[in-house]
Order: sequence, then structure tokens, then C-alpha cells
Amino acid sequence: MSLFNMGEKAYLMLADGQVFEGRSFGAKGTVIGEVVFTTGVTGYQETLTDPSYYGQIVTQTFPLIGNYGVNSQDNESAKSYVTGYIVREWCNAPSNFRCEGNINDFLKEHNIVGINNIDTRRLTRTIREVGVMNGVITTEDVYANKDELLEKIRAFTVKDAVRSVTNYETLTYEPEEKKLRVALFDFGYKRNIRQELLKRGCEVVVVPAYTTAAEIKELAPDGIMFSNGPGDPAENVEIIENIKEIQKLGIPIFGICLGHQLMALANGGKTEKLKYGHRGANQPVIDLESGLTYVTSQNHGYAVVGDSIDPSVGHVSHVNANDKTCEGIHYTSVNARTVQFHPEAHGGPLDTAYLFDEFVKTMLK
Repeated sequence: MSLFNMGEKAYLMLADGQVFEGRSFGAKGTVIGEVVFTTGVTGYQETLTDPSYYGQIVTQTFPLIGNYGVNSQDNESAKSYVTGYIVREWCNAPSNFRCEGNINDFLKEHNIVGINNIDTRRLTRTIREVGVMNGVITTEDVYANKDELLEKIRAFTVKDAVRSVTNYETLTYEPEEKKLRVALFDFGYKRNIRQELLKRGCEVVVVPAYTTAAEIKELAPDGIMFSNGPGDPAENVEIIENIKEIQKLGIPIFGICLGHQLMALANGGKTEKLKYGHRGANQPVIDLESGLTYVTSQNHGYAVVGDSIDPSVGHVSHVNANDKTCEGIHYTSVNARTVQFHPEAHGGPLDTAYLFDEFVKTMLK
């Protein structure tokens, strides 16, 4: 059954003044954020609970979302961090043996304002051609105070992102058979990073984003994981300074997404904001060392500038097959490897999960 004519009227307005009229689902209200799109066909629950989407209004390019419902096992964090949610159509009769509810109720539970029944193809083309821009979703009359809203939209920036999503207490998770200990920095980490380590026999000690080298030394881990996370990597000055000292400990380091970017900045590299980012489960990445191409899951709006990495520090190990942006760095000055994509991808693809095995081998040496 189509839901196009159900729900109260809702509006999406972009920073350029374009207005999309649709129907409300999820929570009601007004939210401002950075409008982005993701191309995943499945994995919408993982998207909604990925802290890397902090401050963003997420558009699903796939036209029908929610057809297998939601459950209590697939969350990547304790709550949803998206600012708003945009879909073409949501399914009110999900069917799956793991289903525990529908996506509309999930959004309400997490107080996420959503809009459906808009032309998401047109919206995606706009973002793709113009670039990521801010916007507002509202269930109020957008035309009544359009100028005021536009002023707020254009002034919006995503800031203090990592500070807003990190956990400020240290938590320890035990595997069935402990072989190693890993300190996992919580920059907004996804739970499946923790799970991939646990199933390889690693005790995982999740530490706050601002943990120092002295505190890590006291933990005496066999390896250090720098997690994914939201926002502009360059704003994390304190963390970058900490990483400069942490890498001197000589402990093997593996960085993913934001962790990859922060590691590059700590070693003299630069980052840049992409026009519309890489978000979805079908991004091709070339491993320059083996020549193989992998299909990867990605979610980032910034990238490391490959040419900014000093050859005496390390070299680019992976590139995006589409736009040739840096997707990985192999460091030679310190014991570290980092990747921009997500080898832990809970919703798949699993092509690059072998990188966790390589990390374990490095720790065992």
C-alpha cells in the first residue's frame, strides 16, 4: 500500500531556496542540518545509528526504505545520531523473521524528524551537481518564515562533532577466548568494529576520544584502533596532538575513516572536503599494492589529500576507483595502516574484512 497520501504535510528547504513538499513521518518538528545522500539498498538501520552522520540530514537514494523493518540487534550505537531523514517511500508492512517494528516508529522513538513522498532523484541530482548543502525539514509552514529559516540554514555548521558523540568512560568487552588486547578510540565508533575485534580473540577496551598517550601506555594494549566518527577532522586539534604522542609508543595502529584522517593530520598530511562525499555500500577501491579492486562501504565527506603525505612518513596504499581520492595509507615511519572505507561494514560488503586479520597478525609479531 502506498503511503504517499498519508501523514501531515512536511517540507524540505535547501540553502539555495528550493522547497520540496512531502509528507511527515517519524517525529514532528523543525531540524536544520547538512543534507547528504547515501546509495545503500539495505542497511538503513545501521545508517540511522552510525554516529558519523551527526549533524546531517540523510537522504536514501533507494526508493523504498523499511521493507524488512528494524530490530534490536543491528544498531551501530546506542541511539540515532542523524539530524533528519529523507526517503521516497517507507514501508508500513515490513516482512522479515528478525523484524521487531517499522521504521516510522523507530524514528519516533529516537525523535528523528523525517519526510517522505518527495522526489529523491531530483534531490540527489541537485546535491551531486551543486555539492552538499544545508537544509531544513519542518512540519510547519515553510513559506510563513522562509527568509528567517534560510538565514539559519546558511549559518549552520557541524561543529564539536566528536566531542558530542564520544563516550567519556572506559568500557571493556571480553571475547570468548582472549588472545590480545586492543584499545579502541571512540571517535563515534560503530559497534561492528568492536565485534570484528572480539570474534578474533581481542579484548576490546573502548576509550574516550581524548585519551592520552600516557593513559594508553598504562593500559598496555597489543594494538590501537582509531575509529570512524563525524565532522571536520581538522577541528580535532587536541586529538591530533595526542595521536602524535600515541604513535611514538610503537604499538600497532589501525585507523578507519575519521581515524584514518586524524592519523594523516598528525603526520603532516592535509584533508579536504569532498563535493558530495562517498556514502553507500558500493564504492570501488583499488589496492595499489596488490592491484585488486574491492567493493566497499563508505561514509565520509572529507578525504586525505594523497599528495600531502611525505614519502618519508608513508605512502598511499588504496585509492577510490571513481575519483582517485586517497582511501588508505601505509605508514613506514610508525607501525600503522589506515583506510578511509569501512572493512567492518555490518550490512556488507565484506570484501575488506581481511584487514582485521592483518591487524591481528601485526599485533602477534
